[in-house]
Amino acid sequence: MKKIKNIFKKMGSPESDIENAQNEEQIPQEELNTVDEKDQITSDLKAKVDELNDKYLRLYSEFDNFRKRTAKEKIDLMQSAGEDVFKSILPVLDDLERAIKSNSETTDVKAVNDGVNLIFNKLKSTLTQKGLSEMKAIGETFDADIHEAITNIPAPSDELKGKIVEELEKGYSLNGKIIRFAKVIIGN
Repeated sequence: MKKIKNIFKKMGSPESDIENAQNEEQIPQEELNTVDEKDQITSDLKAKVDELNDKYLRLYSEFDNFRKRTAKEKIDLMQSAGEDVFKSILPVLDDLERAIKSNSETTDVKAVNDGVNLIFNKLKSTLTQKGLSEMKAIGETFDADIHEAITNIPAPSDELKGKIVEELEKGYSLNGKIIRFAKVIIGN
């Protein structure tokens, strides 16, 4: 019999529904206030979560825009990095064109040689202004960090042993960074 009563209690018999309704009417006012306070706290927390989520999304969007803008600026910089150098070399190119044109009409070799030397010096000074510098190699001790050895030959004197005897191609640095190693011959 107890089992049957327990089953009815679990199923919610009409008698238990009446008892539950009477119990609900007897809920003290203090418990109702705590329920209202819990609802208020829950809504405040939801508002705070929404606010923080909005801030996070805005910050993420700003960062994404910054990343895209930086990538675009980097690409633009790489595409136009040499523009300044090329603009400064264009007058030298113009001088070379004029020299070629005038060389076809002249027979004075000295004048042609002087003109070519002037253009060479103009190009060299323009590149020096942009940070390009030659590396001195002949007579220096071989250094694999800045020189590229092509071959070894017998040294003409004892003091040139292990030193650079001849330079096949000059080495250059741009603002302190080596952009071309000097190709050299070392004396043994």
